[in-house]
Amino acid sequence: MERDIRECAAIELDGVTAGYGRAHVLHDVTLRIGRGECVALLGPNGAGKSSLLRVISGQLDVTRGSVRLAGCALANYTPRQRARLLTCVAQDSESDLPYTAGEFVTLGRTPWLPLVGGVTEKDHEAVREAMAWTETLALSDRPFWQMSGGERQRLALAMALAGEPQILLLDEPTAHLDLRYGTAFLQLLLRLNREKGITVLTVVHDLTLASQFFPRLALLSKGTVVADGSPAEVLQGDRLSAVYHCPVKSVPMDSMGAVCILVDRENEVGSEPVIADQ
Repeated sequence: MERDIRECAAIELDGVTAGYGRAHVLHDVTLRIGRGECVALLGPNGAGKSSLLRVISGQLDVTRGSVRLAGCALANYTPRQRARLLTCVAQDSESDLPYTAGEFVTLGRTPWLPLVGGVTEKDHEAVREAMAWTETLALSDRPFWQMSGGERQRLALAMALAGEPQILLLDEPTAHLDLRYGTAFLQLLLRLNREKGITVLTVVHDLTLASQFFPRLALLSKGTVVADGSPAEVLQGDRLSAVYHCPVKSVPMDSMGAVCILVDRENEVGSEPVIADQ
């Protein structure tokens, strides 16, 4: 467990099949994310994106295949070790928690706290740094239930950062944010990735926005990775039309290094589209 994450991939899934009960939602998924990469996970509702994050974080057991974090099998980590290495940011935080914002963020230090004893000055410093990164320091003494949706999401990220993770998983973190705050949130993720070296894997629904912010995209459909690469490689109109079951046009925006995704209102897609060949 002492192996340095710098020597190996941050996340490795090899032939992973997983699900709930007898219903499999992931099928033979193989995915490798290197240390310090910043990757967006795309796909329609029900594609298996959230389940994939649960597999990586150890919340969902695999039926077949293997999962490795920092070169070690996921099963070899204790929950405490795993929580120190990897943190998840959910789409929503409970709004009625009986904490101040500062107390909420301090929960992120739980994996580092001794079994006997309280929060130390080192813990307080980690919390202050996390809140400074997310520009939430001014909210420290306010009740969490008074926060707006955007403030709660930034505080959820601050709580994750307080744990000083090497890997950050996020499930649609901008789902309830408007264009301004959603863009600011993604910009912050890029800064954390670039300046702190945190490996980032996040679910993103806005394909155009994903192409602007993430150099690598992984597209899921029906529990399988159907494309993995640069925005130009992944966001192809025929493929997206098949995966999303609606007519799509993909317009390269070379000057911005992005791809604009538009719905083609002039055409229709059949009821049973076939996923394009890779």
